[in-house]
Amino acid sequence: MRKTALIAAATVLVVGLAMTGAAASAPRATTIAALVSDIGKFTDRGFNQNQLSGLNKAKTNLGVTILAKQSNSTSDYIPNLTAAVRAHANIVISAGFLLADATATMAKNFPSTHFAITDYSVHAAPFADKKGNVLYKNVEGLTYAANESGCLVGVLAAKMAQKMGKKVIGAVGGLTIPPVTIWIAGYKYCAQKAVPGTKVLIGYSQSFTETDKCGTVAQNQIGQGAQVLFQVAGGCGLGTLKAADAANIWGIGVDVDQYKDAKNILTSALKQTGTSRTRMLTSTSRRGSGTFPRTASGGVSCSTSRSPRTSPCTTTPRRRMPAGDGCRRAGWPRRPRG
Repeated sequence: MRKTALIAAATVLVVGLAMTGAAASAPRATTIAALVSDIGKFTDRGFNQNQLSGLNKAKTNLGVTILAKQSNSTSDYIPNLTAAVRAHANIVISAGFLLADATATMAKNFPSTHFAITDYSVHAAPFADKKGNVLYKNVEGLTYAANESGCLVGVLAAKMAQKMGKKVIGAVGGLTIPPVTIWIAGYKYCAQKAVPGTKVLIGYSQSFTETDKCGTVAQNQIGQGAQVLFQVAGGCGLGTLKAADAANIWGIGVDVDQYKDAKNILTSALKQTGTSRTRMLTSTSRRGSGTFPRTASGGVSCSTSRSPRTSPCTTTPRRRMPAGDGCRRAGWPRRPRG
């Protein structure tokens, strides 16, 4: 499995250090980096846990002091962010879209503290006015072209479903928010481009934590003939992968490589944030909103753990949406065994 050198939190840390004027290659020993999770918690085996891992790598590789605050409910957002500010953190990282309002409030109230937020552009409300003008200069937004990664796994899902005899695939999202719907949009678009006539079933559990809710949505899609299920629901999505196992069909993970979380993982849609620190800083300075590299530079991709030699993720040309045409010439793993 291809390992990332630094994942989300660590790259946000580097951006934060750049904002404060510190050298990314040699931060001060007194630098404090704080990370506040969303309600998915640090045990979600994906989005939040991935960022916490990155923060720990920053501690090891950059020699910084870290502070991780888990949010067990939305009411924890402001208290956790406040605790980070009171700890004199040089950079306070909000782990996702759901913390946008709380982060904007804190950025307004503490203009001398530097904040960053994953999966949110600072050119959109509540960080900007109706014209897109940034309101708070102490916030950095870090977004990803997740539709391109969704596209890659969509092609793979559609081709596999066709091979299995039914052009039906599914996607189980968590909350209906842009960082979730962007994955599914790319998945659906490219699946239907790669295999015309493919039916894409889409459902939402409205949870990032309750595995039974995702399992229920997944079972409904399986009942409608889905041959491959893409989970985009954090820890809740583990219920989707387990439902796929139980039905002896393929599951697709999200955010990180989830091949160890279920038996029948075909691939995982990845946010490959572990490229060089220099590339991340260059990208941020060019784009302003902190958009990370796309498929063209490895910013997002899909995993190759199950079958490195034949995975379409190793043969797909790195280019912008729509991507995945190269997948058509790739080999395919066998049908999952019960």
